[in-house]
Amino acid sequence: MNNKTALIIGGSSGLGLATAHKLAAEGFNLCIVYRDRKSNSIKNEVAFDAMRANGVSVQTFNKDALKEETIDEVLSQLPIDSISVLVHSVAKGSLKPMISENGTLSKSDLDITIHAMGTNWWQWVRACIKKDVFSDNVCNIAFTSEGNQKVWGGYGAVSAAKASLEALMRQMAVELAPLDIKSNCIQAGVTQTASFAMIPGSEKLAAFAKKRNPFNRLTLPEDVANAVYVLTLPESKWINGNVIKVDGGESLR
Repeated sequence: MNNKTALIIGGSSGLGLATAHKLAAEGFNLCIVYRDRKSNSIKNEVAFDAMRANGVSVQTFNKDALKEETIDEVLSQLPIDSISVLVHSVAKGSLKPMISENGTLSKSDLDITIHAMGTNWWQWVRACIKKDVFSDNVCNIAFTSEGNQKVWGGYGAVSAAKASLEALMRQMAVELAPLDIKSNCIQAGVTQTASFAMIPGSEKLAAFAKKRNPFNRLTLPEDVANAVYVLTLPESKWINGNVIKVDGGESLR
């Protein structure tokens, strides 16, 4: 009986969805938490059924991953010692500029973004530990971006969130190692997802990224999903506390 289960926070689109498909194909049962409109329910169910076609179980929760009650509800339905992989892939936040006549970044914008794309990761990890749903040799992953250090228009709040995310990762890598939990961030190259398309000037960013990438193409969600899978393998147990670039060398130029 398969006892490998991955908990994916934000698994209905982009990197989270690609990761869910990859892990299902590799025999992982899935618990997917996502937030989407009812009008997309058919599309989502088609994707979830495709995952189930691999002979794995797929639990789904269309709920707000940022709320404590969602965390409690989801984890209460998971068996003790069942989760060997946690992937945090929430893309929610403000893309307002610091200063603009049409609306500037506020403290509440920062708070929401830093929580959604930063501290919410720790919120889930902490709850998993408290409720004993983690198994042995846990692979704990979140996604960051090159915007963690570079300035992109309208990306200030997200950049702050990614910096928080990476700081939390380093702290978890050290403090949670005695619990047999390894924590890493994956820094994907520019990937044309729905959330990326919302960044002001995203088309120019994509064109520039493709031009400077040694392979002359953008990163695909599947490239990132493959890297997640590699980190779930027993052979990767000693990879802990890193920001791992999955960009084909794009960030070197």
